[in-house]
Amino acid sequence: MQEKFSSRLLNRIPRLLTGVVAFGLGVSATATSAAPADVPADPPRDLNKAPNDGKIRKATSKKPWYQTGIASWYGSEFQGKPTANGESFDMHSLTCAHRTLPLGSWARITNLKTKKSIFVRVNDRGPLLEDRIVDLSYAAARKLGIAGLGKVRIDPVNGSNPDQVRALVAQTASVQPLLFASR
Repeated sequence: MQEKFSSRLLNRIPRLLTGVVAFGLGVSATATSAAPADVPADPPRDLNKAPNDGKIRKATSKKPWYQTGIASWYGSEFQGKPTANGESFDMHSLTCAHRTLPLGSWARITNLKTKKSIFVRVNDRGPLLEDRIVDLSYAAARKLGIAGLGKVRIDPVNGSNPDQVRALVAQTASVQPLLFASR
């Protein structure tokens, strides 16, 4: 039995030596390489995580910001799947996916062809296609009259603008009965 143990140990020595040499070379190479110039003090935050606490968040820019471009929509194929902020996607809610607007914030979307406007909550990241600026939920696209693609303007909601806040509250209070009736 001792012979078997000794022979197994002898068979492992070359592998052990190879591992020790490789480790030693790695340590010496690391010790001589230059340290990175800028090392962040804190670990990076996950910017796609935002609480959905029902608060209206302000856009942080001092200048009025807006964006115009092509909107598309997504619906049943994503129904119930998680969005970037962790909630389940509901195609019957007035929500959108945007690349940079803060998750949980609100934006006014205007169909530039029909001039219809609605408020949507940003709860996802996207769109994935470069020529689009926003992906709307099915309900948002339907309310705007967008059947496929549409040219829109996006204006972030500024919580200090009382007219925007009143319009947002009025829309939110009236939209749920309409959506449930149309299902």
